[in-house]
Amino acid sequence: MSDTLRHHALDHEQPSCDPHGPHHEHDLGLVHDLQVMQRRRALTWLAGVGAVTAVSSLLGCGGGGSSTDTTTSSSSGSSGSGGSSGSGSSSCSVIPEETAGPYPGDGSNSVNGSVANVLGVSGIVRSDIRSSLPSSLGSAEGVTLTVTLTLVDTNTSCADLSGYAIYLWHCDREGRYSMYSSGVTSQNYLRGVQETDANGQVTFTTVFPGCYAGRMPHIHFEVYRSLATATSSTSKIKTSQMAFPVSDCSTVYSTASGYSASVSNLNQISFATDNVFSDGVTLQMATLSGSVAAGYTAALTVGIAA
Repeated sequence: MSDTLRHHALDHEQPSCDPHGPHHEHDLGLVHDLQVMQRRRALTWLAGVGAVTAVSSLLGCGGGGSSTDTTTSSSSGSSGSGGSSGSGSSSCSVIPEETAGPYPGDGSNSVNGSVANVLGVSGIVRSDIRSSLPSSLGSAEGVTLTVTLTLVDTNTSCADLSGYAIYLWHCDREGRYSMYSSGVTSQNYLRGVQETDANGQVTFTTVFPGCYAGRMPHIHFEVYRSLATATSSTSKIKTSQMAFPVSDCSTVYSTASGYSASVSNLNQISFATDNVFSDGVTLQMATLSGSVAAGYTAALTVGIAA
């Protein structure tokens, strides 16, 4: 952690190469954050001494919908300050609740005096999010990335959840967020909503996100109970973030055009010092494969207590 008393209350998700953009995030309060940190650390210690049974008896099978409720887990992947891993996570654990950051575009904040809400824009329910709406406004350039999220219910042994909605967004290769950052305030690219299919999955075609100062590369997403309710952040039931293996990020940034600023930014940050991922990223680490030339695929299982 960049500050041991961080997580959400004093969580400053650094601006994306944009000195004029918003810097501060909404929070749930310091007391809440300390409780979350203490419970997660307790779980990590118990798991380290093989007390899985004790954890289950204390918390139940995914009970209550808390971001720290844990059931039997078979996850693998990177955590802490480790480097890269292509194994990702596959588990029956509730994914950690994380900040939406200062650039959600979900109606929870404003830009230049106007509420920033892309969820009501015509065409926002889509799989390819590289273009703005309408497409004549422009598109985001970068290495192609196909993201598949599988939504499961930790209360029913990770059964697939169909008919839910997932809103996904992230920065472009320059580290800018559409709608907010200088130079792209008129754009709304790299934002989209989809309904989970019979397998609980949504798939988005996007670009590999850049790394901006103060944060490890990541993708934001919110879960809603249906497309009908995915119109404002007030109806969301889960907010989290996807992380990426460091080695793959390094390969993209040092090889592909347009990512030059990400090289130095990535060298100055780690999972240990990231203000969101410093408490572990096992349940948020994407399974990543591909190449700069052919594009990458990223997959993540998202557990919620439905």
